[in-house]
Amino acid sequence: MRILRKISRGIVIVVLNIVFRTVYRMKVIGAKNIPKEGAYIFCGNHKSYMDPPAIAVTNRRKMSFLAKEELKKNPLFAFLGWAFECIWVKRDSKDIGPLKQSIAILKTGDCLGIFPEGTRNGMEKNNGELKNGAAYLALKMKAPIIPVGIIGAAKPFTKNAVIYGNPIDISKYADQKVDKELEDKLNEELKKEILALTSTQI
Repeated sequence: MRILRKISRGIVIVVLNIVFRTVYRMKVIGAKNIPKEGAYIFCGNHKSYMDPPAIAVTNRRKMSFLAKEELKKNPLFAFLGWAFECIWVKRDSKDIGPLKQSIAILKTGDCLGIFPEGTRNGMEKNNGELKNGAAYLALKMKAPIIPVGIIGAAKPFTKNAVIYGNPIDISKYADQKVDKELEDKLNEELKKEILALTSTQI
């Protein structure tokens, strides 16, 4: 099963890579900011259903994304979730299973993909606020965050880009207690980085 999943993921990456680069004219900016090893959390803005595969395809790292469980009702999203070892999350649930899975992935040195807006165009809907899950994991696991800006109309034959920013160093928070205040502080730093990336001209 593991081999089948790996083969499926490889085929999907090749196909999507072709589609993104030819149909969506996808550019990759800041690829040098993607570390070749170590546990990192990739956090981007969330505009469309294209966002997770766009990061997965343009990224050299093995990554699992957190996604809402409702997406499994769609056969295509269910398959992509299986191929990329997605962590399914029930909204407004107290289930700590996804949290445990996320911690286990970071402990192995692999990466997580999280959209801290929580939903598409979440900052617009939530007065600019980000969910604290990514900040909590980064602080608890001492895993640097790599901000990602996804820009463009996400429509065929328009200019689109995935922009990787410099990693946010979590070590400066190492001697501080992990609480909501610290999570909010990190979230504010992350939000500024994402907004700066999304204002890039392509």
